[in-house]
Amino acid sequence: MASLLIAGGRVIGSPQVGGGFAPPTDADVAMENGAIRDIGPGLSSDPADRVIDASGCLVVPGLIDPHVHLREPGGEHKETLETGGRAATAGGFTTVCCMPNTGPALDSPEMVGFIAHRAAATSACRIFTVAAATRGRRGDDVTEIGLLARAGAVGISDDGDCVASAAVMARVLAACRDAGLAFMQHCQETTMTRGASMHAGEVAARLGLTGWPRAAEEIIIERDVRLNAGIGSRYHVQHISSAGSVDIVRRARAAGRPVTAEASPHHLLLTHEACEDYDTAAKMNPPLRERADVDALRAGVADGTITVLATDHAPHAPQEKARPFEDAPFGIIGLETALPLYAEALVATGAIGWERLIELMTIEPARLCGLDRRGLGSLTVGGPGDVTVIDPEMEWTLDAACLAGMSRNTPFLGRRVRGRAVATIVGGMVRFEA
Repeated sequence: MASLLIAGGRVIGSPQVGGGFAPPTDADVAMENGAIRDIGPGLSSDPADRVIDASGCLVVPGLIDPHVHLREPGGEHKETLETGGRAATAGGFTTVCCMPNTGPALDSPEMVGFIAHRAAATSACRIFTVAAATRGRRGDDVTEIGLLARAGAVGISDDGDCVASAAVMARVLAACRDAGLAFMQHCQETTMTRGASMHAGEVAARLGLTGWPRAAEEIIIERDVRLNAGIGSRYHVQHISSAGSVDIVRRARAAGRPVTAEASPHHLLLTHEACEDYDTAAKMNPPLRERADVDALRAGVADGTITVLATDHAPHAPQEKARPFEDAPFGIIGLETALPLYAEALVATGAIGWERLIELMTIEPARLCGLDRRGLGSLTVGGPGDVTVIDPEMEWTLDAACLAGMSRNTPFLGRRVRGRAVATIVGGMVRFEA
């Protein structure tokens, strides 16, 4: 395998004792045979088959997204493992974790194995499976979570649907605890959201659309935290959207509960006003809410309540999003647009710096999914050669023609942004260059 030297960059991602990353340093990163051979200043380029000049750039661990929908099997007209892998590397991601709401659902060791086999054959990035909590994601019959873990699942979720039954939820949490996997909850009390297509607020009232209240999310988180108090499973809140939800998670973490949460780019930037003119590109699950919620999410990231950033990449075909607002599917693509949007929402506003942003997109999701035990999420000598080179000052426009994935469903098209992954290296191989 070819050797590679990334020269002259600002390295973020060397682990330090006690967690987190060591302070950034000007250094080179040398890779050979798929692994990192050396990190340090002034490394010789003589052994390298290729040198990447990273002057003015950040050199960081390959970005990790623990929450994507790649649609295969069953939805290949929207995305596949191959096209999703291309989208991921174009966004700087070297590893993604796909959700189980496919057809059929990823609810058996055989389906976990299928994803691993297909990803190895077709994808430019690493793809791991978050397997279903219940068979067919129907919410009643708990899957063999221990067997799913042994087959390679890195998390458990019925994402796309909430585990509605408290009794079933308790069994799932106990099984996840025993298997050493985090449970990732799609927090939606469905009896409160039937027929709802956007946030319950003045915009929904003006558009004549059924509103989706914050309480539908908050009630599930509160219930699950209480259920888990006597179980002790790792519990993760997906795509948090409500200020009240942030408060619940903050209190739980302060009490020492094993609770984490993730935020997505759209919930950190947009409000329900993006749905004006019945724009289905802004139709999300959970929905875009109000400015106070956006501010609360940013504050939650800043104070450590929210420890993971995840895109909830959810591609749809154009004809599906062209339906009337109430009939169009929920979801937004995110892999190729996430990095500059996070920088806009969190770094440009002063909520956090680039160093913490990188942690939230690398080592924190790696810990959530146990990928840190595989060496992913940090830069270490002997570890996997998964590296992303970021130009934090590059200005560019989010243009549909430049997207590598199959779908284009995002309200951010045409937006001028700053910051871009200019090279994505997976296992020592350059998989994307801007």
